[in-house]
Amino acid sequence: MGVKISIVSCPDYSYEKVLSSIRTSIDFLGGPHRFIGFRDRVLIKPNLLSGRPPEKAITTHPTVVKAIVQLVREVGGIPFIGDSPGGGDLYNVAEKAGIKEVADEMNCPLVKFTEFYEVKGSKERTFKKLEVAKEAMDADVVINVPKVKTHGLTLLTLGIKNMFGCVPGIRKTQWHLKAGTNPEYFAEMLVDLYRIIRPKLTIVDGIVAMEGNGPNMGKPRHLGLIFSGTDCVALDAVIAEVLSIPIREVPTTKIGMEKGLGIGDLKKIEILGEKIEDVRIKGFKMPKGFSPDYFFVKVLQSVFRQSMTPRPLWIQEKCSSCGLCVEICPPKAIQKEEENLTIDYKKCIRCFCCSEICLEEAMSIGEGFLLKMIKR
Repeated sequence: MGVKISIVSCPDYSYEKVLSSIRTSIDFLGGPHRFIGFRDRVLIKPNLLSGRPPEKAITTHPTVVKAIVQLVREVGGIPFIGDSPGGGDLYNVAEKAGIKEVADEMNCPLVKFTEFYEVKGSKERTFKKLEVAKEAMDADVVINVPKVKTHGLTLLTLGIKNMFGCVPGIRKTQWHLKAGTNPEYFAEMLVDLYRIIRPKLTIVDGIVAMEGNGPNMGKPRHLGLIFSGTDCVALDAVIAEVLSIPIREVPTTKIGMEKGLGIGDLKKIEILGEKIEDVRIKGFKMPKGFSPDYFFVKVLQSVFRQSMTPRPLWIQEKCSSCGLCVEICPPKAIQKEEENLTIDYKKCIRCFCCSEICLEEAMSIGEGFLLKMIKR
């Protein structure tokens, strides 16, 4: 078999255990020398969604990033850590998430994604052009380091979705406005982005995942696993299977398979390390609005959008009136009037950027009343 995915147990975030588990995980794939040459500039791309502490399971854990920095240096690579958070300045987010401390301790540069290349489309891609961080395109090697989390728009945010952080700054909001009304259309953009950047190695932090209303308001769920691979379609498919989620219900995996970008058939993937059946997770909670009858619900949503589709809900007692949700909302559906917020659901595109950026968990996700009735 040509595609290999490794699954390695790691019980907690103590540094020596994380380092050993990631080393074993990469060794299953041929070792770090297979991916990193001497003096290669290596971008380590974690998930730095927002400035929250590591125990919230919103961002890639700093111990995972630290271990990868060490392994890159062991083979002569030159690492740097980079991202473009949707929820604030990189340095502030990284400091609160514990990544800046790692960068300082390891003397590893922390690089903002500010410049971009405009990459024109090709016959393999859906979109005519994409603006991609210059820092990611100029790296000799990209190591993708996502967190296992649920997501209100893409169901899961794993290897392919984590590449969205390579779209700099305000352009994320523009993409949500352009493609965020349809999960599969948005997934096509993410798959195009993944095709352009194509990380040489992806290492997924699944030691403590997030379930429920991810990617910002879910709850931590201990899995005790590190996943690694070179094919993110295959890697994301394996993780979905471990979580007992139908593989084709993850839009990025489905689109990636249909476009021939990777292998999604588990029969064609060689699993190394732990066996899926030995680490399978039962009862992993999905975001509100997810239904096991996905394709049936999808058809109904096209007809009864307002009463079927999940929507952001403002929780007044948790709100600090910071106004970040108003600023980030792509269609400007959220308005602030003194101490109150109003949401125009006719304008709302259900991208859940407001939920992602909210530091107080004051922007929840609610179900349409018709979907509630169907699920009952």
